[in-house]
Amino acid sequence: MANSIVSRSTLTLDDEALCRDLVTLRDFLRWAASEFHLAGLFHGHGTDSPWDEAVALTLGALHLPWNVDPGVLEARLLPMERARIVGLVRERISSRRPLPYLLGEAFYAGFPFDVDERVLIPRSPIAELIETGFAAWFPEEPPARVLDLCTGSGCIGIATALYLPTCEVDLSDVSADALAVAKQNIQRHDVGARVRAVLSDLFEGLAGQRYDLIVSNPPYVDARDLAIMPAEYRHEPELALGAGADGLDIVRRILREARDYLSDDGVLIVEVGNSDRHLEAAFPEVPFLWLDFERGGQGVFALTAAELDAHAASFA
Repeated sequence: MANSIVSRSTLTLDDEALCRDLVTLRDFLRWAASEFHLAGLFHGHGTDSPWDEAVALTLGALHLPWNVDPGVLEARLLPMERARIVGLVRERISSRRPLPYLLGEAFYAGFPFDVDERVLIPRSPIAELIETGFAAWFPEEPPARVLDLCTGSGCIGIATALYLPTCEVDLSDVSADALAVAKQNIQRHDVGARVRAVLSDLFEGLAGQRYDLIVSNPPYVDARDLAIMPAEYRHEPELALGAGADGLDIVRRILREARDYLSDDGVLIVEVGNSDRHLEAAFPEVPFLWLDFERGGQGVFALTAAELDAHAASFA
């Protein structure tokens, strides 16, 4: 009878042994990918496979860019660099903390942002719209004033400000902790002259403001999906994820109130993810424009100010 081969994690070895036998960047990439595959990690916070996760972890730990010259793969690592990578791999597997929290950084729309457990990890497909300057709605002149509602880390609003250097952006969130992270990112990207953070329960702290574009990635996870989420998501703030039985508690308020803060030619863009089916069931008469994305993602709709006016009775 053929011998059976049972995979066993090398993490049973101590750090000294691992750091002695793993020497080059290529060694650590291969090893980390093997351990991540064996551990059955969930990949949904910027990577989509054990190999991608291994690349992101090792390059992030060494402060190397994602497009580093492949020749560096044969570089020997210093003992302290080896120890850092081994420690990160152990923690990623044992705690199931998403990698961006371990590194303290996530990339969104091509820019780095500070992140920690006070905010969601940036991953919204709205990044593709930002990279085009929202040209589908503003083909000639960019929006002058933009609101990033439920901003979290501030990634959507700040990236918008970086792509559209003439616009002014408000970042609003009900969480003071989240806004503290957003302010770090305002400072990091030196956009404080055009971007401000506002503590607000949706629109309550924005009285008298009008925007050409309101963009929001609000809490939208329904109760069923929240209950079965992989362990990695348990590290993110529940306040930023769950939104009632059908995931629409916050979105209903946005639809009801947004028109009062939009210019007459303004546009509302909101991500609802898997709760898109609930939204269509709740408002079958509303012509939500569901957007397609080249890099994947679903459940983002757009409505114009005129459309919000036309269906105001449905949202009341």
